[in-house]
Amino acid sequence: MEDWAEIRRLYRAEGVPIKEIARRLGVARNTVRAALRSDGPPKYQRARRGSVADAYEPQIRALLREWPRMPTPVISQRIGWPYSEGPLKKLLARIRPEYVGIDPVDRVTYQPGELAQCDLLIREPATGHVVWNDGLLLVDP
Repeated sequence: MEDWAEIRRLYRAEGVPIKEIARRLGVARNTVRAALRSDGPPKYQRARRGSVADAYEPQIRALLREWPRMPTPVISQRIGWPYSEGPLKKLLARIRPEYVGIDPVDRVTYQPGELAQCDLLIREPATGHVVWNDGLLLVDP
């Protein structure tokens, strides 16, 4: 990423030729050309490797459709899982939320600006005592 920024700086700001940039930085000219053509710095993206659990995913999904909270050991027994439970647990952690409904005891979270609380306080003019207090909760859908 540092080379990418340096290549672009040398070429655009200082007007250094591609051949000279390649010599200074010790990279190929095609690398310099690719850096100049790209919109952003290079990113490493690893392709997702397959898992032993991928072959069992349709069976697992069928079970979760019917019983979304079925425990992992029961699922492994029903599908005839021959491996350790680690890969199965990872797959279940990824796909189970699609089948389990909203848990009523989960903590509700709001983004900034979605929620406001207004307190209405009415005082008696003569004594200054609170006559009525109502907390009003406003939620932006």
